[in-house]
Amino acid sequence: MAVTPEGKIKRMVQKVLAEFFDDNLTGAGLYSYWPVPTGFGASSLDCIVCYRGHFIAIETKAPGKKPTPRQELTIAQIQHGGGMVFVIDSEVGVHELRVVLQRLKDASV
Repeated sequence: MAVTPEGKIKRMVQKVLAEFFDDNLTGAGLYSYWPVPTGFGASSLDCIVCYRGHFIAIETKAPGKKPTPRQELTIAQIQHGGGMVFVIDSEVGVHELRVVLQRLKDASV
């Protein structure tokens, strides 16, 4: 089965998140949740992350695509609440996520 352009971005993001996951739970780890919308309740972005006490939401897009108006509202609400949001549609965005996660890791050591 062919992977969609957005699916390729999601795989790259999942790989970066895996780099920062502490599977032995002895130190500050990473929690990520990829909700699957079912039409019930409030929607969210593609991935919700808690890393070393920081709330991060990620919306993946096919290259060149932008968030929908509903996603833009969710992004604004998360940012208003103090969370970080990444809209990732390329390897550049994946790299930016990795840099921020590394900075958070380095700051808490």
